[in-house]
Amino acid sequence: MHRDTLLTQDELDFIQTMQHNPQLNVRDATSSLLVNGGSQIRDLLTRLAANEQVTIQAQFENQQMTFPLHLVEDEFHALHLRLGVPSIFEDGPMVRPWRLALEEPVPLENAHGQPAALWVHEVSFKGVLVEIRNRTKPPRQFAQWFSPSGYERIALRGSFERETAQGFFAYRLNQSDTDETERLRQFILQQHRLSHPALHS
Repeated sequence: MHRDTLLTQDELDFIQTMQHNPQLNVRDATSSLLVNGGSQIRDLLTRLAANEQVTIQAQFENQQMTFPLHLVEDEFHALHLRLGVPSIFEDGPMVRPWRLALEEPVPLENAHGQPAALWVHEVSFKGVLVEIRNRTKPPRQFAQWFSPSGYERIALRGSFERETAQGFFAYRLNQSDTDETERLRQFILQQHRLSHPALHS
C-alpha cells in the first residue's frame, strides 16, 4: 500500500459493494421528482410548495393516490421538490381512505409490548377497525402501538366512531406525531404494493 493512499483495498471494496446494492436508497429513488417544462413552471411549483400544501393526484381503476410535494434542501443548499408518501383512497358511494384488510388480526400493544384487548382487522391512514377480545366496553379513546409482523411498531391514537353490524369497532385516528403518521402511510403503501403489484412495477 502506498503511503499517500487514502483508502485501504477493503474500504474500496466496501464502498463499491454499497454502490451496487439494489436496496440502497430505494426510498430516495422512488421519491425523486424531475420537473420538465421550463423554469416558470418549476419556479411556480417551488413557490407554492414553500408556502402552501401542493399535491399530485393519480387516478387508477377505483382508486386514487394523492402525493404531497415537499421542498427539501440538499447538502449544497439547493432546493428540490420531492414526492412524499401518498394518501391512498378508494372510490365508491363516497371517496374514503383505502383500507388494508389484515390476513390475521394484530393486537394493539401497550408501551411494554404486551397485547391489549383491541385487535386490528383493517387499517387505513385515517382509522382502524378493531375487535375487542375480552368482552369489555370499547374505550372512547386509545393510545397504543400497532406492531405488524416484520415492521417497526407504530404509535396509534384513536377515538371511537361507531360499532359495525359485524360487531367490530371503528376508530378515527388522530395522530399528533407526524413521524408516526408518515410511518403508518409508508406501511400502508408497502402493503398496497403487495396487493397491486402491476401498478407499482
